[in-house]
Amino acid sequence: MKICMQSIDMGIWDAILNDPFIPMHVVKYENVKKAWFEWSETEKKRAQYDSVEKNIITSALNMDDFFRVS
Repeated sequence: MKICMQSIDMGIWDAILNDPFIPMHVVKYENVKKAWFEWSETEKKRAQYDSVEKNIITSALNMDDFFRVS
């Protein structure tokens, strides 16, 4: 699975190893999620890796396992 993900894009494997990417900004010393329209192109691309890796993993599951984990 690792080689498959890395062959598509190294960012996908990074998304699996690290927590899901959520763009944040600091407001009064607290991290707050950014609204979608505030995301930069780089942040959108990193967030897209999470969706791609979820799609690849769920596509590899059979129907019983898919419904068990979703």
